[in-house]
Amino acid sequence: MRHAGTQTIETERLLLRPLTPEDAPMMYANWANDPDVTRWLRWEPHKNVDETRELLTAWALLYPNGDYYEWGIVEKATGQLFGTIGVFTSSSAEPERDPWPGFDHTNGVWEVGYCIGKAWWNKGFTTEALKAVVEYWFKNTDSSWLACCHAFENPASGRVQQKVGFVYDHDSVYHKFDGTPVACRCYALTREHYEELRGLF
Repeated sequence: MRHAGTQTIETERLLLRPLTPEDAPMMYANWANDPDVTRWLRWEPHKNVDETRELLTAWALLYPNGDYYEWGIVEKATGQLFGTIGVFTSSSAEPERDPWPGFDHTNGVWEVGYCIGKAWWNKGFTTEALKAVVEYWFKNTDSSWLACCHAFENPASGRVQQKVGFVYDHDSVYHKFDGTPVACRCYALTREHYEELRGLF
């Protein structure tokens, strides 16, 4: 599979860029410490800014890999870093997950994940970031499809996915890092469907 890695992406209101350990204070303050933000995510809120910096230091070692995709989301108008969006191989993270029958698994199952700070909710930022990453994915890789899932109890995330063109496929369960199961709805966007929707983007 052809990969492009985490390159900077610019949209009307946002800058998507690689994160650095220097981003730790803003990441901690704007979303990583908030239990409302992490409620449906795999990880728990960070206890302090050092925990955030440790995570970003680990990520910094992964950015040179062509198949690593993790962007910080920056609001251009304010310079505030307020979330992350990434694409990861869910099949390697949780091989017991539903195997997506009917889809090509040659290159693994690549899934988008995102989270943003509460102060930036309901302003269209997540949709804008997801559209940009989807466009980047299909322009810069030769992957034939992309997955996206959300917790049953977080339907707002599903609405974002549908706005960008993802189509519901099946129900499944994912697990938090502590093993807690979370029922979820899984969506897929094929390259063919993306090409059909490009005029709407």
